[in-house]
Amino acid sequence: MSGSDENNLGVIGAAANLQGGLLGGGGKFVTGMGQNRRALSDIDRNVTEAPGCPCAVNKRGCSENKVIYPPTHSVNDKNPPIPLNRRITRKFAAQLANNQQAQLSKDVQLGSNIRDSEDCALIDVEDYKTDFPVPMFVHHTESILEETDEMEEVEMEDMSDELVIDIDSCDKTNPLAVSEYIDEIYAYYKKVENSSCVSASYMENQPDINEKMRGILIDWLIEVHYKFELMDETLYLTVNLIDRFLAVHSVPRKKLQLVGVTALLLACKYEEVSVPVVEDLILISDKAYSRKEVLDMEKLMINTLQFNLSVPTPYVFMRRFLKAAQSDKKLELLSFFMIELCLVEYPMLKFPPSLLAAAAIYTAQCAICGFKQWSATSECHSGYSQEQLLECSRMMVTFHQKAGTGKLTGVQRKYNTSRFGYAAKVVPAEFILEGLR
Repeated sequence: MSGSDENNLGVIGAAANLQGGLLGGGGKFVTGMGQNRRALSDIDRNVTEAPGCPCAVNKRGCSENKVIYPPTHSVNDKNPPIPLNRRITRKFAAQLANNQQAQLSKDVQLGSNIRDSEDCALIDVEDYKTDFPVPMFVHHTESILEETDEMEEVEMEDMSDELVIDIDSCDKTNPLAVSEYIDEIYAYYKKVENSSCVSASYMENQPDINEKMRGILIDWLIEVHYKFELMDETLYLTVNLIDRFLAVHSVPRKKLQLVGVTALLLACKYEEVSVPVVEDLILISDKAYSRKEVLDMEKLMINTLQFNLSVPTPYVFMRRFLKAAQSDKKLELLSFFMIELCLVEYPMLKFPPSLLAAAAIYTAQCAICGFKQWSATSECHSGYSQEQLLECSRMMVTFHQKAGTGKLTGVQRKYNTSRFGYAAKVVPAEFILEGLR
């Protein structure tokens, strides 16, 4: 145990006297009274350059300390050499990191100079290999960039989702709006709407009437509906009852107007609060039929239709799709003008009610804005894209163009009044037809 004087208080005290300073030539410390602790610098030297024997103590002076020179160190380098026995502090670690980053910047600059030279050969980044280890902060930077890209992708997905507006948010407190299950209601409407549609060729089974007679009847009923100031729902249900009845029952020409009047009576009983009396309907048909004939036809129609009057008409979808389009009064009136033009036209029976409603709103938007417009919210709630609406919309534009001409002008005169905002005067969206020319 005599191989080391490290536990000898006298030796430690002699070696650790800080008050006496260094002697001129001996390089030894003067022993101080009462000093029994070693200086921190001596302890650092012992720990840094300890020999193989754990009991040996380094007692060389500070002038013999070793120095670490960086690989790229030169005489004119601004960074001083790093002593070997220096402790790893935060400042020292930052200096090492700065040196590595400076060296990396020099390598990048050197690579760019080589790339700009004329004799340079292009090398793929993945094929380029180096023996130098990649610094840790480079890996950290790459990971941050990857996380940033992932966050940007998530943000783009969120932006695409945010394009669809919640049109029922303002009706959360309105119990009549049933916003909790309004989507399920319209999903059911779209599911059963085909059961209320008729074939676009049912007139082939009618021996005494044709599609032109049907158009005249409905154009007249639109004027009657306007004079009686009935609800909008009543008109669409009336047309639906007429087509469903004519699709399964043959009617002579002289009874066609009776079918129309009776269908209007049934629709009023289903939709209206104040129902017109039978005598008023007889009077408006120029007393062509008696009260008994009207009531007998009512019995025949309601039994033929099996009392099924709860069907989704285009009006049902119009209210929902107009809300999705965030419509104003002008768009609303023009949309109803478009779809009432379609009620008169027999070829429009090939389209389901939901498609008719969506195409009417789309055509009206195009006519008002002057360009094709169909928002993501409208597409989401209607279930139809812009391409799916083009065929029906182009037919509506042709009806709009010739609305003021011909014999069937009931819809044109109705929507050419101040009550309906002179919607009939809006210029047709003829640019929708450009793809057909």
